[in-house]
Amino acid sequence: MGASAAYHLAQRGMNNIVLLEKENFFGQGATGRCAGGVRYQFSTEINVRLSIESLPMLERFKEEIGQDVGYKQCGYLLVATHEKIADKFKYNVDLQNKMGVSTQLLSGDEVRARLPLMKFDDALAGTFNQKDGVVDPNSVVMGYISAAQKLGVKSFTGAEVVGITVSGDHVDEVQTTLGGIKTRMILNAAGPWAGQIGMMAGVNIPVIPLRRQMFTTSPLMELPADFPFVIDFAKSLYFHREGEGLLIGMSNQNELPGFDQNVDDDFEMINLDAAIERMPIVEKAQRASHWAGLYEVTPDAHPIFGSTDINGFFICSGFSGHGFMHGPISGKLMSEFILDGKFSSVDVSMLDLKRFEEGRLIQEYNVV
Repeated sequence: MGASAAYHLAQRGMNNIVLLEKENFFGQGATGRCAGGVRYQFSTEINVRLSIESLPMLERFKEEIGQDVGYKQCGYLLVATHEKIADKFKYNVDLQNKMGVSTQLLSGDEVRARLPLMKFDDALAGTFNQKDGVVDPNSVVMGYISAAQKLGVKSFTGAEVVGITVSGDHVDEVQTTLGGIKTRMILNAAGPWAGQIGMMAGVNIPVIPLRRQMFTTSPLMELPADFPFVIDFAKSLYFHREGEGLLIGMSNQNELPGFDQNVDDDFEMINLDAAIERMPIVEKAQRASHWAGLYEVTPDAHPIFGSTDINGFFICSGFSGHGFMHGPISGKLMSEFILDGKFSSVDVSMLDLKRFEEGRLIQEYNVV
């Protein structure tokens, strides 16, 4: 979000932009630890609209930004094993189709035919969109940062924000481990740490960090080249090709909020057992790597865009596990809001911070 916003602001002619990253390298936070999935398949109109605008930006990324991001349109195949989920899938596909998104509704038999290496005897339905897929997160981050730097953006690593000075009702200064920066404007794009940054300015931001982890396998020669990004929805269990092997992850429903990014070895075994049950060939693979990262979860699983009660303090965070894919359009939207005072590309005004205290929540179902 920060890299995209910095680029889009600079592209519009804004000067004196500083991009701060607390890690020693860019892209080591939540973005660098995500699975890289991008999809059109959401359950609310606003999230589908964000995908409609953002994913084509990723398709054009090399042409417009000059960086190849490895967009592989392998398709997402979401599988329903409960009637309630199958009913919701039908609603979701109807919504997406009405919005011009060509998602297909599959029967249980069609799911099994498409996934011969998996055991989905209990599949009742599925949804598939061929234009969904995976993108390399690091390439997107570095593409935006390189392009932003050429436009005059100053970017710093090892620059953790440790304080924000507010004078009256407006921001005045950001304190970092490298020193202070006088400023009239701050964009909080800190992802899972957005709530902490908000507190420095006296702003309550309901973003909760939740650990999610995944692992990759050694090569599995049986995997077809067109193996899709598969999600066993009821179990929040997913698989997609990673090189010649698989990347596998699953949500821990008992995970407690926190900033721990160490792998939970016990839960990894639970994940592995579930993966083998669905895809028996996983049993003969070796683990190639594993890691954990953080989701930035809001009460309605939708992001927060816009202003706060502190003048000059803006927010773009809370994407609840699907932020990477919406990063391109989100940075552009924040550039519009900051420079023009309104969102033009997509109307995300309903996703403001005040919706939480005013009870205007919009629940997203397709969160894994």
